[in-house]
Amino acid sequence: MQDTSIRPARPTDAAAILALIRALARFERAEHRVRATEADLLRDGWGPERRFEALVAEWRGAVVGFALFFTNYSTWEGQAGLFLEDLFVDPDARGHGLGRRLLAAVAATAVARGCSRLDFNVLHWNPARDFYAKLGVEHLDEWLPYRAAGPALTRLAAMV
Repeated sequence: MQDTSIRPARPTDAAAILALIRALARFERAEHRVRATEADLLRDGWGPERRFEALVAEWRGAVVGFALFFTNYSTWEGQAGLFLEDLFVDPDARGHGLGRRLLAAVAATAVARGCSRLDFNVLHWNPARDFYAKLGVEHLDEWLPYRAAGPALTRLAAMV
């Protein structure tokens, strides 16, 4: 725990967060799919219309992890929640509790804001699933993720 901290991300962290996004994509065997730029992160994380928030984990003065999240809404509960888009800690900085602390900090943010839940997705092969289970996070196997993107999104939007 010594030499580590969790704090809200600042605009000056955008380059480090983007590097960690690319490292996460490499881990997920999809680095070629990262299109985000530092300018995108600055615009959407700290611009006039904030679309996400982020926390960063520091170890020995360097940003080595991040959690990026945004507000969602439960129609059944009539309350806001948070959706954790990504949580990643550089492999060289693991073993210091930073992943757990990042997740706990996002959960604390949700609780402080009166959110009813914290949602996120995990790839079926990701060994982090054991980590989440040990923390008491429930796997919702009855829900299947769907996505409309690229040409499929455009085609769907044209059906109005």
